[in-house]
This record gives sequence, structure tokens and C-alpha cells, in this order.
Amino acid sequence: MQAFIQRNRIFLLHFSFWCLYFSFFFYQITFSRHGEETDYGRAFLDASTQILFTASVSYLNYFYWLPRFLLHKNIGRYLLEFFIPFAIIIALHIYFKRYIYIDLKEAKGFLYSTKFIVQHSMITLFIAIFVGMLRFAQDWFELEAKKREIENERLTAELRFLKAQINPHFLFNTLNNLYYLAMINSPNTTEVIEKLSQMMRYMLYDSNHPKVSLSKEIEYMKNYISLEKLRLDNQVPINFEIKGNPNEVQIVPLIFITFLENAFKHGVSNNSINAYVNILIDIEGKACTYSVENSKLPQNMENTNEKSGIGLQNVNRRLDLSYPNNYELIVNEDEKDYKIVLKLNLG
Repeated sequence: MQAFIQRNRIFLLHFSFWCLYFSFFFYQITFSRHGEETDYGRAFLDASTQILFTASVSYLNYFYWLPRFLLHKNIGRYLLEFFIPFAIIIALHIYFKRYIYIDLKEAKGFLYSTKFIVQHSMITLFIAIFVGMLRFAQDWFELEAKKREIENERLTAELRFLKAQINPHFLFNTLNNLYYLAMINSPNTTEVIEKLSQMMRYMLYDSNHPKVSLSKEIEYMKNYISLEKLRLDNQVPINFEIKGNPNEVQIVPLIFITFLENAFKHGVSNNSINAYVNILIDIEGKACTYSVENSKLPQNMENTNEKSGIGLQNVNRRLDLSYPNNYELIVNEDEKDYKIVLKLNLG
């Protein structure tokens, strides 16, 4: 029902207006005065012709004269095209109205008076102008809808572009590690290929959906951590804790991974004895808190060629687009440790 109303809202608006106008006009001419008996048949005919002639003027203006004016922007031409047919329709309507009440002597004097002609013309003109204003309202709503559609398309394209920038360095690093493992015939080669395959499947297919189950995002993160552990020969303590049920909520894909990448890229190394990474995902209803805490490498060990700022700008922009006013990002940093806390409302 709601979809039908949405599709036909303009028609329903006009139909409702004319029903309301007919009801008001019919009530006005049938309202009992001084005990006179009401002729409902005559009143219905009068109300019907009132709607017919008034709607004729209104929709000639709505569909023909007004669009031509908007096209040519010539007010003189518009007034000439409008008022000549308008005068003819008014004259025909008055003639019919006089015919309907031809046998009523008390109505005859009023129907032939200048006051009635002016009053009737002004009412018809006012309604024609009002219906014309509905066209401007319709065009405005359609323009706004088109602007929203274009804006949504632009934001969708921007999101796709931002997601396309995720993980290129990780993929190359993993392929290099895989090449090395294959060269030395490592038993871990098959495991790396399997996990990389799962990650690529997630990136190519699942991440194209607007939202995915949080459990799938976590599986992707676990595969990433497993590959990093292999790269680090399991020498760095990595703790990944999940609280709550990730199957019950959905999330925009690949939101969490940038913070995790930065933790490994700038916080851990086989040569750093104090290196660690702690990851926590805490789900309470529709609220999700994601925190990543990691050690910081000494300056002489930091890879200065890697620009983490680009990745963080990327994820901040994606959060703004995907969770406007529904997230909070907290960053705490000192000389030895780095921690981010991301609070999301997944409702």
C-alpha cells in the first residue's frame, strides 16, 4: 500500500483536492436556507459542471500553458494564450449554470449580475493558479529527488573508490612471502594460499555488498592475522578477543582492517622484543566497540616510506559516509604504545 501511494502520490494529491473541493461546493449549495427544500439532483449537476469547467481551465494551464511559459519565458505570450481560452470556458460555464437554474426566478437575477460573473471568474482563476503551483511543487520535489539520486551515486562511487585502495601493499607483501615459501618448499605454503584465497574472495565478492555479517568481517581479520603471524614466525604476541555475538549484527565491509594493518605495519617487528598487538571487538546489542592496541617501533626501525596517513584518511572518510553521526573514533598515543577505539552504532 505504501509503495502504491509513493508511486501515485501526485495523482492522489490532485484527486484528493478535487474531492475536497466538490464536497465543499456541494455542501455550500445544498445548505438549507429559510426552510427551502433542497434539490439534490440539481445541486449534484451544478457541482459536477463546476468541477468539470474549473478542472478544464486548471489542467490546460497545468499541462499546456504553464510548460510553454517555462520554455519561452514570455509573460505576454503566456497571458494572451491563457486569458482568451479562459474567457471562453468561463462564458460556457456561466451559460450552463444559468441553464441549470433556468426555472428558479430567485437565482436568475444573481446569475446574470456582474458580481456573479466577477466572483465566478476570480474563484476559477484562483483554483487554476493553485493547481499550477502544485506543478512547481511537483517539479521541485522531482528536482530534489534527482539531486539526492545523483548525490547517492556520487557517494557510492566514492565509497567504491575508497574500498579499491584498501590492502594493495598487503597483497604484494603476501605474494612475496608466498613466493619465498614456495622457493624453500615450506609446509606453510598451502595454508598461505588457502587463507589468501579466502581473503580475496571476501574482498572481491562479499565486500561489494553494502553490509555484511560482522562474523564474516572477523573471519577476514583472522585470516589476515594468521598471515602476519607466519610472516613474523609467531614471535610476536597477538591477542584477538571477541565479546558478544557477531552473527547478530551487520557492518560495512573492510572498515576495521585499516587500523589492524597499521598496528602490524608500524607496531611490530621480529627485531623488537617488546612488540605486541591486542585486538578487541565488543558487541552489545547494536553497539560495537572495536579497539586495537599495539607497541610502537623505535624511530630507527620505523618504515618511513609507508604513509599511514592516507589509510587513516580513507577510513575516516568511509566512516563519515557510512556511519554519519553514528560513530566515535578515539586515538591515544604515547612514546611506546598506540591505541585506537572505534565505537559504532550498527542499528
